[in-house]
Amino acid sequence: MTTTAPTARSHSRPSRDAARAALTQRLAEHVTSTASGEIPDEARENAVVRVLDALGCALAGHRAPGAEKLLTLAAAWGGRGDARILGTSARVPSRTAAFAGSVLTRSFDFEPVSAEGPGGQEVAAHITGTTVPVALAEAERHGASGAQLLDALVLADDVTARLAVGSGFDVYSGQDNTGTVNGLGATALAARLAGLDGQGLVDAWGIVLQQLGGSVAPIFDHAPAFRLPMAFAAHAGITAVELAALGYRGEDDPLAGRFGFLDRFCAEPDPALMLERLGEVFCADRVIKPWSSCRASQPSLDAAARLYARGIRLADCETVRVHVTPRTAAGFVGAPWNPGRNPEVSAAFSLRFTTVAALAHGTVRPEHLLAASAPQLGAAAAAVDIVPSLPPEEYLTAEVEVLLRGGETVRERVETPLGDRHHSPLTQGDIEEKFLANAAFAGLPSGLAHEALGLALALPGAPTVSPLLDALTIN
Repeated sequence: MTTTAPTARSHSRPSRDAARAALTQRLAEHVTSTASGEIPDEARENAVVRVLDALGCALAGHRAPGAEKLLTLAAAWGGRGDARILGTSARVPSRTAAFAGSVLTRSFDFEPVSAEGPGGQEVAAHITGTTVPVALAEAERHGASGAQLLDALVLADDVTARLAVGSGFDVYSGQDNTGTVNGLGATALAARLAGLDGQGLVDAWGIVLQQLGGSVAPIFDHAPAFRLPMAFAAHAGITAVELAALGYRGEDDPLAGRFGFLDRFCAEPDPALMLERLGEVFCADRVIKPWSSCRASQPSLDAAARLYARGIRLADCETVRVHVTPRTAAGFVGAPWNPGRNPEVSAAFSLRFTTVAALAHGTVRPEHLLAASAPQLGAAAAAVDIVPSLPPEEYLTAEVEVLLRGGETVRERVETPLGDRHHSPLTQGDIEEKFLANAAFAGLPSGLAHEALGLALALPGAPTVSPLLDALTIN
């Protein structure tokens, strides 16, 4: 989240009814009419970090099982090639490039997460994995500069995060908001880069609303389809803008009208929160993950990594016990360890596996998820004892308790896992090192990886995104 001093465009919190009546038009005008000079530098700087992190995750995604077949399928869909799939020289329609780029970025659950609201509220979200692939595909298609890309990304992420935080979303409701709010954000981003006015964006939102959806069932079932809601959102957003540009329209008020977004996808919508300090505070994903796993398992992973840093190794452990909240223990990350048909997916969403992997390696990266079927780690993960002993409000807290083979018990408690840019941020060096490690894992030559790193950091002054995409080409 980025704040600036109040301006003439700043707004106090309106009443809920007044906010609902104004929501769609206010957000559409915010996206399409905010001048570049009204966006604070800090918001752009944070957007550059999200772009860099997403690019590294997309490169790593090329090593995910099934990625090669997916890219072959995307290329076979054909059409006018106006954008490249991230990491390749294959030119496809921008909506296809954005779809494939989103799947790649989401592959190892390593991309930025956790939408932040205008008052610092936080909700589970994965906005960046949709918006960055859309931004790059549409920027290449329209010949946009790096500054234009970043302006569009800042505004789209702001709207998306506001909708996410104000939606009353619950990750255990069954819905996956990566397929709902992300679709609205993708539409906003594509509309800004396509030059649509406020009414054009409202029309496009009315069209994309017919395509939104997604379920968390694949996460519970450890299926690779968990990657698809945000990818379908990317594809749908660009498609909606293309149709709106032709004159198609949807309902008059797609966000707040009868049967609109608030009615269909929000359990406890708060439109006043969605509009609070609009134009003054710029919201987005707030967490850059240091580890490749679900954020819900990262407090225990962090604690295990700290034990590793203290010299504790998995081989030294007789038993491993993890204390979490009852909700975390009963959720998908607390399920018994079973590598199943897709071990890398099972591992990314397993508190048990990521804890023992951190005790074994001191970290969890995509390569460790790919090795999740290893018998030794599997046996250790299956033996982890999860204790639902923490109070509900400590949902980002965990304590790992280890009984060593020599009889000693050691503990490590984490209340704020690494990666939150407000409380426990990664350094710029950490973020760059993560990108380079992902690039190396993907097989991108070191020279190109460092070139891409420099070009990504220089996006604010880049005339086009083409040199960056050139440098990212693996195949």
